[in-house]
Amino acid sequence: MPKKIVIIGAGPTGIGAAYRLNELGHENWEIYEQNDYIGGLAASFRDNKGFVWDIGGHVLFSHYPYFDKYVDGILKNDYVSHLRRSFIRIQDTWVPYPFQNNIRYLSNEVILECLVGLYEASRNRQPSANFREWIDAMFGDGIARHFMLPYNEMVWKFPLDRMSKGWIAERVSVVDFKRVLGNVILERDDAGWGPNSKFSFPLHGGTGAMFEGYRQALGDHLHLNHKLISVDAESRTLNFENGHQTTFDQIVTSAPIDALIPMIKAAPQAICDAARNLSFTSGVMIGLGFKKPCPSDKCWMYFPESSSPFYRVTYFSNYSPNNTPGPDHYSLVCEISCPRGTVDDVGSKAVETTLDGLLAAGLITRDDVDALVSTRVIKLERSYPVPSLERDQNLKVAQAFLERYDILSRGRFGGWRYEIGNTDHSFMQGKEAIDRLVLGDEEKVWTEIG
Repeated sequence: MPKKIVIIGAGPTGIGAAYRLNELGHENWEIYEQNDYIGGLAASFRDNKGFVWDIGGHVLFSHYPYFDKYVDGILKNDYVSHLRRSFIRIQDTWVPYPFQNNIRYLSNEVILECLVGLYEASRNRQPSANFREWIDAMFGDGIARHFMLPYNEMVWKFPLDRMSKGWIAERVSVVDFKRVLGNVILERDDAGWGPNSKFSFPLHGGTGAMFEGYRQALGDHLHLNHKLISVDAESRTLNFENGHQTTFDQIVTSAPIDALIPMIKAAPQAICDAARNLSFTSGVMIGLGFKKPCPSDKCWMYFPESSSPFYRVTYFSNYSPNNTPGPDHYSLVCEISCPRGTVDDVGSKAVETTLDGLLAAGLITRDDVDALVSTRVIKLERSYPVPSLERDQNLKVAQAFLERYDILSRGRFGGWRYEIGNTDHSFMQGKEAIDRLVLGDEEKVWTEIG
């Protein structure tokens, strides 16, 4: 009898694991999801007004041919391709993304400050021990003060000098002084940086369509509305809130590792402390649907100034025409970060605060407010896993304990590595976890970054 593999969580990681098990013909497995839907943080919902909402601003781009093959099999040709049109709202103007390559749109005084700071930083590169120091060392005073520091403070709601710099990779565009100077003098736009400069999006059903499209293949292996409450690692038993109990030989889990560890009866206090000391940011996603034609062809926008309640706004209706009830409608998704444990404080007044911020930024008018026909507020207790200075040591302790019992914790919050927390990364972590358990192969995504 093949070993029984239990998957906890039917988000991208869990679906990646299930897809690989089916591909290998391994039949002794189950997948348990606490919600009544699949997709996790990549799920989508259609409201009673006909608007589709994602949890946050997802776009489809990939580092992995294997993931591309999966998506192609699900979506066929049922997707839309886009060239990114992304901007930063600052000093009452729009600066093309990435900010540091397009400072020519700012006032002359700020351009000079940014150029001088960048030149001095490039001539005298200082060593950096954390993310805050890295920003100063790479960008200099001007870019740091006007964008990099305030924007990252808005996103992370966590002290930047307590964050590691090791997660950055392709997440932040570094700069070349000559290139930036040339952009200013030649009045040249430079907006093509990054892996998502070209992206796709499902034509129907939002991001969640990539996973809902695989639901039928999960068959009787899928168990929704099963919230895990305890794990007896010695007897290899799982207990769920609805009274269901099952056994396992091996587990692939994307449940937040800080919540999973305390459920395990054999977990010593030191292991629980390591998991509890992992840091995260909470968030509120506000969807706004308007009965008006879309006023812009932008994709998404960043807001670094403290006067804004949100750090990012997406014209979600521009991703697919089917994200709204019809062409005479448009929709926005606005994202607000908050310190861990304070999501309810923001959520109670999220729509009102967001509308005020959009009006102040000139993104909507009073006529738009009158045309508002749909709202959706999604509260996320965990939005971003923070790459704190202590993260890697805490993860090492927690992961080593889990692996003693053949439990592989992967995905955005199962693995807690923001640098490999995108949808494609998470899917591949699930796939490669199965390859390790069934075939004995190495986990490349997990080990190459880690």
